[in-house]
Amino acid sequence: MRWKSGRRSSNIDDRRSASGQVSSGRGFRMSGAKKGGGIGLVIMVGVVLLMGGDLNTVLGLLMGNSGIPTQTQTTNTQSYPTQTSSAEDNQMADFVSVVLADTEDTWVPLFTQMGKRYEEPTLVLFRNVVQSACGTAQSAMGPFYCPGDQRVYIDLDFYNELKDSFGAPGDFAQAYVIAHEVGHHVQQQFGILQKSHQMKQAMSQTQANALQVKVELQADCFAGIWAHYADKERAVVESGDIEEAMNAASQIGDDAIQKRAQGYAVPDSFTHGTSRQRMKWFNQGFTSGDVQSCNTFI
Repeated sequence: MRWKSGRRSSNIDDRRSASGQVSSGRGFRMSGAKKGGGIGLVIMVGVVLLMGGDLNTVLGLLMGNSGIPTQTQTTNTQSYPTQTSSAEDNQMADFVSVVLADTEDTWVPLFTQMGKRYEEPTLVLFRNVVQSACGTAQSAMGPFYCPGDQRVYIDLDFYNELKDSFGAPGDFAQAYVIAHEVGHHVQQQFGILQKSHQMKQAMSQTQANALQVKVELQADCFAGIWAHYADKERAVVESGDIEEAMNAASQIGDDAIQKRAQGYAVPDSFTHGTSRQRMKWFNQGFTSGDVQSCNTFI
């Protein structure tokens, strides 16, 4: 990906140098998490948030139930040593800033064409743990978008996990993750996230999961739209980049994740779509460049 000469976004909130100490006085109590799930549960939880899942859903998984856990008053405090950013870490932060700017350069004019104003999201860089309007999140949960404060949250260490644990290396695979999270922000701007949340209140868990799959696949399609204009108008896409994104989409499909974790897939529990679906909808956005082509709800 040709990114080094790109514009840097001003919408970066860099919290990497924070102390890393967070009191859970208003956070969700996590001590009731199941211990028998092992690495499979960790992977499943990571992927839910990796591609924009609801933080409450993730905490529900950790609490071992299908609903949203109750917020409780606790006095537990987690401390992490303060870290200084390495040159490699700073270069990755620079990369993230360029990718975020490129998504802005895609969505601002597209919204203008639709007679709308695109409110640019802020991207928060953090280490280990972060407080958002959606609750306290740890880096093990992966990148996520919080509708409550309209921010994208990323611990840069996750990109090593993307490469090493999920078999999805490459800078364009990393850019795809950001573009997907920004895709959720686009949904927020359109009112789609709000509507889907309301609809879930009257649904069974299986029905709500199916609706969430459609939400996630649309965010994949919106990520494809970003890739379309990044290639067509700014020529940042190099040979092999789209394949990197498609591979990432394949590696984090619900069926691929579940089979890797437990040897079989449970379709009723899918919340992000199969590998085939994720690749299909990213490619749909990339080839069309048309927002209207991303209606996953029909």
